[in-house]
Amino acid sequence: MEIEGQKLIKKAIKGNKSAFEKLIQQHYERIYRTAYLYVHNEEDALDVVQETAYQAFTSIHSLKNPEYFMTWLTKIIIRCSAQLLKRKSNVVPLSDEIMSNLPERAYPNMDDSLQLLSAIQQLRETYRTAIFLFYYYDYSIKTISNIMEVPESTVKTYLSRGKAELKKSYKNEEDKCHG
Repeated sequence: MEIEGQKLIKKAIKGNKSAFEKLIQQHYERIYRTAYLYVHNEEDALDVVQETAYQAFTSIHSLKNPEYFMTWLTKIIIRCSAQLLKRKSNVVPLSDEIMSNLPERAYPNMDDSLQLLSAIQQLRETYRTAIFLFYYYDYSIKTISNIMEVPESTVKTYLSRGKAELKKSYKNEEDKCHG
């Protein structure tokens, strides 16, 4: 992380409200996109962003290492998203709107991307979280382990089982198409 960002985080940790607001503004798109990947609609994602900002603001003083700010914030986003989903306890399928909010470069072939994201959505939450954090955000196994609060070996298991289930669902799709 660049030095300016580190300074901003340190100020926010010390209670500087405008430094905290700048941090949220700088990372708004990522916060929103992460929330959206979990809750699947704009209104709920905005609620998660708001709740994340509130929880982060009230607990930033407890962040010991400024370099882990994004890891810490991602943990809060995921927790807030899970709380919202638990309250609503309904699963909404992936929509075209979600796809249009994802970066183009990561998904050059939209049909395959829709199919892949749809398949990822069918995974159990632990596998889905590990796969999103590893492949979508390029987080390391160690970082994912911290975010999910599980051992690194468990993250590796989630990734391999998640990938195995994805392969299985792709094979089933191919069998349907060629059957």
